[in-house]
Amino acid sequence: MDDKKTTIKQLKDIADKFVKDRNWGKHHSLKNLAVSIAIEAAELMEHFQWDELRWEKNKKAVEEELADVLIYCLYFAIEEKIDISKAIEAKLAKAAKKYPVKIFNGKGKHSEDYWKIKKDYRKKAQ
Repeated sequence: MDDKKTTIKQLKDIADKFVKDRNWGKHHSLKNLAVSIAIEAAELMEHFQWDELRWEKNKKAVEEELADVLIYCLYFAIEEKIDISKAIEAKLAKAAKKYPVKIFNGKGKHSEDYWKIKKDYRKKAQ
C-alpha cells in the first residue's frame, strides 16, 4: 500500500476489519475514540518536546505515532459514518473563505507576521 494507490475507503475497510476481528467495536464510543485521538496526538508531540531535532533520531517512532492518530481518526469516522473526503473538502472551503489567499499568502511576510495579519483580519471581519 502507498498513498498514491490507497483510497480512504480502503483504509477505513482495513481499520474496520482489524476492529471487528478483535471484537473491539464495543469499546468504540465517540468519547473513547476522541480521547484516544488526543492521547496519541500527545504521544506524537512528546517526540518534539524540549528538542525539536530529537524526532529525527526517532523518525520511525514518530511515523508510528502519526499512524496511531490517523487510525483512531478512521475509527471515529467509521463509528460516526463520516465521509472523510467530504469533511476535509468542506473544511478547506470554509478555511479558504476565512483565510483568503490575497491576505494570507505569506509573500514577503515572516511567520511572526501571521498572528498580526490574523488579528487585523478578524477585526475587519467583525
